[in-house]
Amino acid sequence: MKFPDETDSLCTLSIIEPIVQEVFELDCQNKLEGDFLENLEIEEKKTKVFHVAQISKKNFTVGQNVLLQHSKLNFFPGKLRSRWLGPHVITKIFANGTVEIQSLKTNNTFKVNDHQLKEYRKGFQTEPVEIMYLEDLIL
Repeated sequence: MKFPDETDSLCTLSIIEPIVQEVFELDCQNKLEGDFLENLEIEEKKTKVFHVAQISKKNFTVGQNVLLQHSKLNFFPGKLRSRWLGPHVITKIFANGTVEIQSLKTNNTFKVNDHQLKEYRKGFQTEPVEIMYLEDLIL
């Protein structure tokens, strides 16, 4: 059996030391990546909870007047065109979020997703307003 002398041990240490250093750096990098991915998952969950809370729940009833979103709107030719069609009347509500509506103008019925609807609110009825001038109040 041969005993290593000093030159052999120095040679092996000089080879092993950079390998150990590289393994240590890779281990630290993997730990940082793991922490980053864990924080990313936490932030994604928080963002999802926030966006789900922002979705408004729409409760429609049969006979209610609604407006239908104009999904085939061309933005460039008519920029000032309304994005809503209607009013329509709800005739049937399904459990999966589908709503059957009937057009008041053409009496056609069709099914749409409830995300494409919004409540129709009639405009305010204005009454004639009495005009009073400041000059009349001063005299």
